[in-house]
Amino acid sequence: MKMGKWARLLLLAAPILAGCADFWQAPSSSGGDSGCTTGCTTASSGIFYILNASTTPQIAGYSFVSGTLTKLTGSPYTVTGSPFAETIAPSGSFLYLSSNAGIYVYPIGSGGALGTASVVSTDVTGYALQVDRSGGWLIEALPVTGGVQLNAIPLNSSGAYSGATVHTAAFAVTGAALQPGQMAVSEDNSNIFLALGAGGTLVVPFNVNSPLPTGVTYTTIPVANTGGSALSVAVDPSTTPRLFYIGETLGNSAANSGGLRAIYYSSLGSSKLVQVANSPFASGGLAPNAILPLSDGDYVYVANGAGSSTTGNIAAFAVSASGSSTSPVYALTAGSTVSAGTLPIGLAEDSTSAFLLAVNSSGSPYFDSYTFDTTTAGKLDVQVVSSTGASPVAIAAAP
Repeated sequence: MKMGKWARLLLLAAPILAGCADFWQAPSSSGGDSGCTTGCTTASSGIFYILNASTTPQIAGYSFVSGTLTKLTGSPYTVTGSPFAETIAPSGSFLYLSSNAGIYVYPIGSGGALGTASVVSTDVTGYALQVDRSGGWLIEALPVTGGVQLNAIPLNSSGAYSGATVHTAAFAVTGAALQPGQMAVSEDNSNIFLALGAGGTLVVPFNVNSPLPTGVTYTTIPVANTGGSALSVAVDPSTTPRLFYIGETLGNSAANSGGLRAIYYSSLGSSKLVQVANSPFASGGLAPNAILPLSDGDYVYVANGAGSSTTGNIAAFAVSASGSSTSPVYALTAGSTVSAGTLPIGLAEDSTSAFLLAVNSSGSPYFDSYTFDTTTAGKLDVQVVSSTGASPVAIAAAP
């Protein structure tokens, strides 16, 4: 299905423009009144944080304890300004948040409780944040005229700005529209990926010893189809990444025209990028707003929006390899799809790999949690959900 210009803009803007509401309150149990009707889990999870752009912006910290969603000590935590993005350092010791008031770091204490925030940077348009795999650099993406700018902020052992030189590079990208939160750093710490709307996807080489050097050669991957927009990006979690993924509107010719592109990581830097056979795949909705490869690399999930008044879904794709270990051939196979709320905007896998977590910017519900079905590979089973107002913009799980 083709969409006109204004329909596409609505799909892109809705996660940011979602109306403010009261802070999201977790349901008190995992029973049927909170989403689960059969096979309700008794598992416990790792810690995760939901970033809410409600009337009073806050971070909600939770974990599952024997199947019950349980609030962390001190949660919710106050946020200064209107938030854009959050990320957690690979060590699990610090949570970083960007808002229109600057970038802040929260120390993560015992049991996941957040300590007092301190200012890392006064930049007020840091739409996307990631910490590199060494934990030594906070990478910030912000829009600038004619493209996008990356800042690599050096961090000290306390997670704060070290006072050393901030490395900066600007990249000219025609039609760039930085998507809040949509940045990924490869597990090998060699590349930064940014979804840039109609501008496609930007890939920038990274080096921990000299990040963003002058004259760095970068790659701009155009959208697959005219009029499409790159909304999301993710990288295979392997130490030697196999694939990277891009979610685009108008990316596929199916009735629901969102597309998931799967591209060989090893083809970066070559004369031509190599896509997995049949890529782009129909993602299962109009707007693939978030992509989550599981930590074991066997499945990748896509959170799809279907407009501002229709509930979305989460679609599963199995990842398989054939051929030799030196020249593997990868394939994606579409699996089951499960309902989500309206305009799903973020996905996370908890540290125990028992739960997949989702937030939906327009609610119905605002929060979804799932476990992995024990009989059907890749299938998600609904657990606790919440329909109470919040306007979430991101979710992050501690490693």
